[in-house]
Amino acid sequence: MASPITLESSTATQRVSGAYALIDSLVRHGVKHIFGYPGGAVLPIYDELYKAEAEGKIHHVLVRHEQAASHAADGYARATGDVGVCFATSGPGATNLVTGIATAHMDSIPMVVVTGQVTRAAIGTDAFQETDIHGITLPIVKHSYVVRDPNQMSQIVAEAFYIARTGRPGPVLIDVPKDVGNEEIDYIPVNPGDVTLPGYNPEMPISSERVDEAIALLRASERPLFYVGGGAIASGAHAEINALAETFAAPMTNTLMGKGAVDEHSPLAVGMLGMHGTAYANFAVSECDLLVAIGARFDDRVAGNLERFASKAQVIHIDIDPAEVGKNRVPDVPVVGDVKAVVKEILSRLDDQAAPDKNQTKAWRDRIDNWKTDFPLVAPQYAEDISPQSVIAALTEKAPDAYYTTDVGQHQMWAAQFLKNGPRQWISSAGLGTMGFGLPAAMGVQVALPEQQVVCISGDASFQMCLQELATLAQYGIAVKTVILNNGWQGMVRQWQQTFFGERYSSSNMAVGMPNFELLAQAFGVKGMVVSDPKDLSAALDQMLAHEGPVLMDVHVRRDENCYPMIPPGASNEDMVGLPDKPRP
Repeated sequence: MASPITLESSTATQRVSGAYALIDSLVRHGVKHIFGYPGGAVLPIYDELYKAEAEGKIHHVLVRHEQAASHAADGYARATGDVGVCFATSGPGATNLVTGIATAHMDSIPMVVVTGQVTRAAIGTDAFQETDIHGITLPIVKHSYVVRDPNQMSQIVAEAFYIARTGRPGPVLIDVPKDVGNEEIDYIPVNPGDVTLPGYNPEMPISSERVDEAIALLRASERPLFYVGGGAIASGAHAEINALAETFAAPMTNTLMGKGAVDEHSPLAVGMLGMHGTAYANFAVSECDLLVAIGARFDDRVAGNLERFASKAQVIHIDIDPAEVGKNRVPDVPVVGDVKAVVKEILSRLDDQAAPDKNQTKAWRDRIDNWKTDFPLVAPQYAEDISPQSVIAALTEKAPDAYYTTDVGQHQMWAAQFLKNGPRQWISSAGLGTMGFGLPAAMGVQVALPEQQVVCISGDASFQMCLQELATLAQYGIAVKTVILNNGWQGMVRQWQQTFFGERYSSSNMAVGMPNFELLAQAFGVKGMVVSDPKDLSAALDQMLAHEGPVLMDVHVRRDENCYPMIPPGASNEDMVGLPDKPRP
């Protein structure tokens, strides 16, 4: 992307390498931590990184697999709202980042990914460890660069950070040939804020007409429902959204990405909707007369059968990305703009108007409260087995303010159902559903927020995807607490095989070959624990949370526990299975 750059007025230059220009530019953009793994093509960059670390300018975290570097940078970004940064070398180092880049892309997470590349002259010759990472990642990045001229390094870094964090956030790739890192240049730095990109309009002006139309629909609605997604987290709009919901006494549901944007302690909160959402959230979306989609994209895990999704409702859709508005559901009122700015504009307009009548939604709220009573989320208790839900319910009580990461599967859905998170305290791979995400993401969160409690909730299958990062925890004393809900299965796969594939459990039983996780942790120098008796659970969790360093707790849970409610594929939200036999709407 060619673009003019406005430089500082100073014309002073210094003779430095392209690698120095990269590291210095990262420092200028406020980067404090980098997650990465060195290799031949990226060694010039690591040599400059060594010098910057020695001067206390930046800190590098050595992961044990490049995929973990991308997930750690992702977790860092989700927890802080800052741009996460990761490094890898060319070839297999770069390709090992692909899953993490795709994870960040699907969930709109700001990252800058720096990869080494073979020398410029060797590009296209099938040189040792040459891979076209620029081409490979084109569908899964917001933008990408190959640095052909070291004089452009500072400009490219400044552009990359600007693109990654503005508008709808996302990952940006910078591929650096080895000789570009070594070549000396007359260096003129480009600082944050010195970038202009003609044609790139990350935020569009908010339409006053659309805002007025949205207010009119809100005032007329007797059964409104706020449907809040990850865009609300990205824009930091939680306070404004909850204030708007209170103004209209409108119930609020959230997506998996939207956890934390809704005050889940509020009586207006109905929990997560979708395939494994609460019964009352899914009934509400089926019965509402107005659906206010805020930073959400009507994805298949939420909407199921799109033709039947919120079929009784008019729709207001607020989103910063015009490509999302109308993509899956055509709204009655589209409002394109930053979510926080749009909701603040609505609240501002309401300040000059008569207060909405909250009694207008009372019958609707009473109806939802009845559904909460008839179809509650309950953590079952068993005499001899630990229920996975009870583990999460106990964590909710014992560590209510912790930052939680998850892997993917049943444990992820139970965590989404039972945890009550604050903004940016829920970190989970939603769009891509990446097993192995939880532990390295938790590392990133803990590095960013060393004074906070960070808990990773994982499954025995997911954990084995990136278990080598226990070494990273041990090396740096990263105090992540990991709880494995161990049922000896790929749990969600087993549930689907039981429900939809005639109980043919093909390649989903993980019991044979499973490591002793307690001893595994100890082998890495991490405290290991194992719990199998329900009577020991509470004390064990207390001990885990009180430990100063990293802990891996293996909790043996009921093997055949299923995650309910569940919407079968292609069904509508009200067609949930696994509910009590009580009258439905």
